[in-house]
Amino acid sequence: MAAREYGQYDGVARALELVGERWALLIVRDLLVGPRRYGELAAGLPRIPSNILAARLKELQAAGVLRRAPRSRVVVYELTPYGRELEPLVLGLGAWGVKALGDPREDQIVTPDAMTISLRTAFRPQVAAELPATAYAARLGAAELLIRVDGPTLDVTGGSGPVDLAFTAGPGIHRLMTGELAPERAIATGVVEVLRGRGDLLDRFADTFHLAA
Repeated sequence: MAAREYGQYDGVARALELVGERWALLIVRDLLVGPRRYGELAAGLPRIPSNILAARLKELQAAGVLRRAPRSRVVVYELTPYGRELEPLVLGLGAWGVKALGDPREDQIVTPDAMTISLRTAFRPQVAAELPATAYAARLGAAELLIRVDGPTLDVTGGSGPVDLAFTAGPGIHRLMTGELAPERAIATGVVEVLRGRGDLLDRFADTFHLAA
């Protein structure tokens, strides 16, 4: 049970008691992508102190939001069905937060899990349904996401594979996804670097994934 209590009999207050402590929702965000080992969670949240990560995992487990599960002789953390109910709330919070995101600072990073959730947040299935199936590879540091769009269906995984467009980007990719930066300008300024494939498909990417700023 989370240490903070608000002394109010209210659903919002209770929700904040369970997942409102610092780092808690970012842990949930990463677990919405998939089960993670302790070390993977720590790597995805490089600034979280180890004692805080351990405490949040314990609190979220006690709240029934996540559970420990054995997988191939290792223990992973995964969301419970109750915890997965937070997905639309996390996506909505991300869409709301991007309005105040501003320009990225030099010390800010984009992690694969954070980018996966951003893509889910920004995905416009009604637009994608009218476009040809397209596969993208987005390289973020040493990690690469394989993004497959087929009609109104989005699939984001790690790794590599055949794609129509491969590009590398940093935190500034959010400016492309909000429409603040046109695709051709994103390429010209180095915010996005095309690695292979048709560079004009970045326009399709920007149409398919849009965050309202």
